Amino acid sequence: MCQPWQHFYNSQRLKLSYWSWGSDENPPLILLHGGRDHARTWDRVAAEFSAHYWVLAPDLRGHGDSEWARGSYYATVDHVLDLFNFIELIGGDSTVVGHSFGGSIALLTASIFPDKFTRIVDIEGAGARLEDSKDGSGETTPDSLAAWARSYQKIERQTPRIYKNFSETVDRMLDANKYLKPEMAEHLARWGTVQEDGGYRWKFDPWARGRTPTEMQPNEMPALWSKISCPILHLSGDRSGYSRTEFLGKGIDTYFENSISAVVPDAGHHAHHDNLDFVVDQIKAFI
Repeated sequence: MCQPWQHFYNSQRLKLSYWSWGSDENPPLILLHGGRDHARTWDRVAAEFSAHYWVLAPDLRGHGDSEWARGSYYATVDHVLDLFNFIELIGGDSTVVGHSFGGSIALLTASIFPDKFTRIVDIEGAGARLEDSKDGSGETTPDSLAAWARSYQKIERQTPRIYKNFSETVDRMLDANKYLKPEMAEHLARWGTVQEDGGYRWKFDPWARGRTPTEMQPNEMPALWSKISCPILHLSGDRSGYSRTEFLGKGIDTYFENSISAVVPDAGHHAHHDNLDFVVDQIKAFI
């Protein structure tokens, strides 16, 4: 498997990391990971496309080797601007594959800047993070703001867990995803942890798990998604704990101008890990 190059760029005063495979003379293919993950989650996918694409995988702010946000906010719109800045950096429009929160970011960015996207492959991403919104009404109330304040105070009191041995981080990956193979769990843990205080801790910023009072609301998404002009492929794991084939009681394809869907067999939420061959075949046929 070819090894990627690591690079850095600046967005909104943060130094953000990204990895690249293949030649920059080929068309760009951006791979966007989900929450609490990192860019090297895409190694096996990147290997399948690097001969014909310039494959690029950013670490989201507060994840992987990217800088943590200064302050507390990791709003979805901050990630949107980071992605837009990244596409501007590499030049021209791009095909983007996003998993979970990465897919949600890609779809929202494409609704604001549709000319920057050639195609989008959304793996379990449509509606991601919106499950944690206030109530779907979009209204900000004293109770919702109080809940937000309490949640951030709780995060501030937390101390990152230090795992004594690397094998414990691998076990944690396997515990979190029952479909992962041990070698993939070791790979994800290897690139997702850092040695510190005599042990290992996860690289992602615990504050990235918070939700701001300015988050997008479910009822706002249909109008935004309707602005996306490029073709979209939605992939959902048949064993996923989420229901990504529908949104607000309607089939996901009904919200987009040019959209198709496929269910990934024998796969959970991390479909690109659980059934790599099927996912790669679907992406190749689509792009």
